[in-house]
Amino acid sequence: AEKLSSMNDVDWNNFLKRVCSLLDSTEKSTGVARSKLNLLHYLCTVAVHKEIASRLMSSQLFPILIQQLRAASSWDIRARVARVIGLLALHTSELGGNVPISEAVILLTELIRENFRNSRLKQCLLPALGELLYLVAREEEKGEHPRECWAVPSAAYTVLMRCLREGVRLFHG
Repeated sequence: AEKLSSMNDVDWNNFLKRVCSLLDSTEKSTGVARSKLNLLHYLCTVAVHKEIASRLMSSQLFPILIQQLRAASSWDIRARVARVIGLLALHTSELGGNVPISEAVILLTELIRENFRNSRLKQCLLPALGELLYLVAREEEKGEHPRECWAVPSAAYTVLMRCLREGVRLFHG
C-alpha cells in the first residue's frame, strides 16, 4: 500500500490498466481464474488503506468490479469481488459523484434476491451491500453531492430487512 501511495500518476495509471486488464479478461482457463482470485485477494489487502481505497473507488476499476460481479462464471470470484467492493466502500474517505454506487447496490440486491435460499452466498453479498448503503448515508450526511448521485432503490432496503428477519428467525428458531 505504501508503494501504491507513493506512485506518480503515470505509474498509478499503468498499475490500474494492468489490474483492470486482468480482471476484464474473458479467458476461462484455470490459470486466469486463479490469477483473478490472487489479484482480488491483493486488492482486499490494499483496500483497507483510506487513500488507496478512495483512489480505487473513483477509478475505472469500480465499474469493472461491478461487471465481474455480474458476469463472472465462478462464485468464488464473485464472492471475492463483493469483498473488495465492501472493503472499498468501508475505507473510502472521499467519493466522487460519478462513482456508480447505485448500479452496485442494484446488482447486489438482485443477486441476493435471486439466491435468497443460499445462505453462503448471502453471507458474501450482504456485507458489501451494507457497506455501500452506509457509504451513501455518510456521503448524504456531508451534503456535498445531490442525493440523486447515489439513489438507493427501496428494494435494497426490503431485501436487507428480509435477510435480517430471516437471520433473527434462524438465530432464535
